[in-house]
Amino acid sequence: MIKARFGHVNLIARDWRGLARFYTDLFGCVPVPPERDYSGPDLERGTGVPGAALRGAHLRLPGLGPDGPTLEIYQFSSMPDGLPPAVNRPGLGHIAFAVPSVVDERAAVLLLWRQRMSVEDRNSARARRAGLHLWCPQQQSPRGPACLGVAGAGAGVAA
Repeated sequence: MIKARFGHVNLIARDWRGLARFYTDLFGCVPVPPERDYSGPDLERGTGVPGAALRGAHLRLPGLGPDGPTLEIYQFSSMPDGLPPAVNRPGLGHIAFAVPSVVDERAAVLLLWRQRMSVEDRNSARARRAGLHLWCPQQQSPRGPACLGVAGAGAGVAA
């Protein structure tokens, strides 16, 4: 077995700044400078995407200290349309955050959700494509810590 520790999760977004703001405003994730701006032959070879260029940032996840893992949120300069979201599509299912009270924190999640999206957009295909589908159980699980899930869109988050 190799010596390893968890480093980061990479999310590809259509609006990396908007998705980063969502995680900082709601969960208290902290930006880890500098913002990233990559392009060139090495990135093209590494991604297999001709002309690849991306921008984004790392956000430190809450509760795991100054050397804890991050969310790496990137936006490519050119991205194809994604597949329609489906809960049973292979890929990222969701990211869960442990919280003291699902009931209390669910209210905060839904308030931010309402502030960010219009009524007609909240449950629309546009919202699901944005990768901002929120899974907020009504009550705490008797099996362990309460968690709020921020669901992806199948093979990735496309905010």
